[in-house]
Amino acid sequence: MTEDSTNGQANSWLGRLARVFSSTPATRDDITEILRSAYDDKVIDSEALEIMEGALSVADQQVREIMVARSRMTVIPESANIEEILALVTESKHSRFPVIGESIDDIKGVLLAKELLPLLLTGKDNFAIADVIRPANIIPESKRLNVLLKEFREQRYHMAIVMDEYASVAGLVTIEDILEEIVGEIEDETDLEEQSPIQQLDDGNYQLPALTTIEDFNEFFNTGFNEDEFDTIGGLVTQAFGHLPEVGEEVVLGEYYFTVTAADERQIHRLALRYEGTEARQNQQ
Repeated sequence: MTEDSTNGQANSWLGRLARVFSSTPATRDDITEILRSAYDDKVIDSEALEIMEGALSVADQQVREIMVARSRMTVIPESANIEEILALVTESKHSRFPVIGESIDDIKGVLLAKELLPLLLTGKDNFAIADVIRPANIIPESKRLNVLLKEFREQRYHMAIVMDEYASVAGLVTIEDILEEIVGEIEDETDLEEQSPIQQLDDGNYQLPALTTIEDFNEFFNTGFNEDEFDTIGGLVTQAFGHLPEVGEEVVLGEYYFTVTAADERQIHRLALRYEGTEARQNQQ
């Protein structure tokens, strides 16, 4: 590209910029037009455009639009013993957990996974969850994301519990959730597993977390389980049992055989799945 053509593109973009700001006040649409013109003229690349447009969109969004719904929250009961807590932390691979009392609406605080590390040195006997939980930050569903991001930065916390208008827990939101709205998906070493929670084993069967959504299950297996009453496969399976099952118990839903492989006295954590449809039988012959 010659110097003249480069100058010509810059002048063209600056001309658009001048036209947009020739009348005040400038609207958000005007700013978006500037950004897209800059991209078209190769002044900024696609990644820069995405980040800038993401930053603009955050100002228009509310927490309710991106929060993790209560049905998908991984919580720790304050009555849980250390073995149960470690199992939940290991299974979920999260770094922060709401700690609850009698129900999910009874938020006692937040447990950071790193607070469990000293147990490696001091042992488990002296552990008391009340000694390590931190106060929970409570916010309304209507809080704007740009305001919350500023609070996250200034007050140095990374997770907030979202309450609805009836003072019930609606979900939770993290600083990573907001940043992903700006810069796109932030992947770490655990995201590959999270993106494909249903794993096929060498014998042709499957294993999956109980928190796998029914929507994801239906999409993966091309099934039609009802999503209205329950959000997760764990909820659907528990209903089919009619009681909270123990490890090793099996239940059949249509042509799908679910076996509980990890659970505690409060919920199912992991399932094994065997499909007994016509195709599966033909493959086994």
